[in-house]
This record gives sequence, C-alpha cells and structure tokens, in this order.
Amino acid sequence: MLLHLSTWPEVESYLQQSQGIIIPIGSTEQHGPTGLIGTDAICAEAISHGVGEATSAMVAPTINVGMALHHTAFTGTISLRPSTLILVIKDYITCLAKAGFTKFYFINGHGGNIATLKAAFSETYAHLEDLKIENYQKVQCQIANWFMCGSVYKLAKELYGDQEGSHATPSEVAVTQYVYPQAIKKAPLSPEVAGGHKIYGAVDFRSRYPDGRMGSNPDLATPEHGKQFYDLAVEELSKGYLEFVNQE
Repeated sequence: MLLHLSTWPEVESYLQQSQGIIIPIGSTEQHGPTGLIGTDAICAEAISHGVGEATSAMVAPTINVGMALHHTAFTGTISLRPSTLILVIKDYITCLAKAGFTKFYFINGHGGNIATLKAAFSETYAHLEDLKIENYQKVQCQIANWFMCGSVYKLAKELYGDQEGSHATPSEVAVTQYVYPQAIKKAPLSPEVAGGHKIYGAVDFRSRYPDGRMGSNPDLATPEHGKQFYDLAVEELSKGYLEFVNQE
C-alpha cells in the first residue's frame, strides 16, 4: 500500500490494523561511468515496494536525496548536509507519528546515510518527548540496509568475489538493471580501479577514485543477477519488518 497513492480515509483505516510504515531512503549520487545516479534510491524504493506487498505494509514516498557530500565533485550528484537530513527525517517522523504511526522501518540504499539516520532517530525521540504527542513513547525507528542482508552479501561474494567492491558495485547496478532494463549503460572501464582509501572531502575523494568506483567491476552486473538480489532482499527484509512491528 503506497502512501502517495492512498487517500486519507484509507490511511486512517490502515492505522486501525497496523502502526508500521516503511520509508525507502537512498541518494542521488555518482555511481561510476556506468551506474545510474539514482541507483541508491532506485534500489531502496523497488525493494521497499516489494516488502510492502509481501507484508501488506504502508510504504511512504522515497527520500531520494541523502548524505553524499563526498561525491559532489562528480557532475549530477545532489546531497544534503547531515544537519539538513536530520531535520528532514525528524519532520517526516513527527508528521507521521502525529497521525498515529509508531514503527518506522527505513529501508536504506546508501551507506553514507547510516550515521546521519542514527543521529536523526535520537534527535527525533527527544523532539517527540518534548512535544508530548500521543504515544510518543511507543515510537521506534530501525534502519534496514538492503545491501547488508546476509543472503545478499553471500550471493554478491559468490558472483563477484573481490570485484564487488564497496561503491558502484555490480550487485546494486544489477538491481537497477532489473528495475530499469531500458536504462542499462555501457562504457569502457579501466581494469585498474582504486580501493581501500578512507573517505574525506569531495575533492580528495575524486582524486583517489577518479572514475567514481571503489574497488568494483559493475560490468559483471546483469538484470538476472538483479532479480536474484531483489528477491533475496525482499524475503529477508520482509521477515525483519514483521519482527520489528510485532515486538514490544
């Protein structure tokens, strides 16, 4: 059930049965010469919709722009500062908590969002307590990183080994190829790809990772692989969501 395709009476009816909601969050950032700039948001949204269908959960509109400041030296990247993203998350949760939602399951597609999301949850708990809205003490938030699912990680290692890398990975590119086969991109990739450097500012990042990849070979991706990753993530995160909404 998609929030943006529902009416307010339908949402009220849903809340009589469940107070859980899935919020997809990704990023709008470079993913190497062949990866779509929307990769992280595309993956999070598609998998969230799959989990929503499997669990009859409400799914909120995707937060497409995340914390990707280190990618902003590459054309097309859009980023929020951590402080801005914290405010966005706090406002999302506050509005939905006032409506009656108490369980917020963020399906995340971007590693750079993790620290900011955790900080946002702490800020939001304190904010809701200050507001003393009804059921504020029942509000709980959880991050579910689809790319860190055990089954996904295992398949990525089986298919790609060390060429999975850590950014512009063949696994995430494969999911976008499955979701948008009409948007598959091909370009010559250097067999030599940088990896292992710490992440600092945007200019430093581009100097260390000149084509945007981090130890990855996205040429290995296929739509068929993407379907496998999608199915595994939906299955694992559906179990995770149901456990989360049913726990005290």
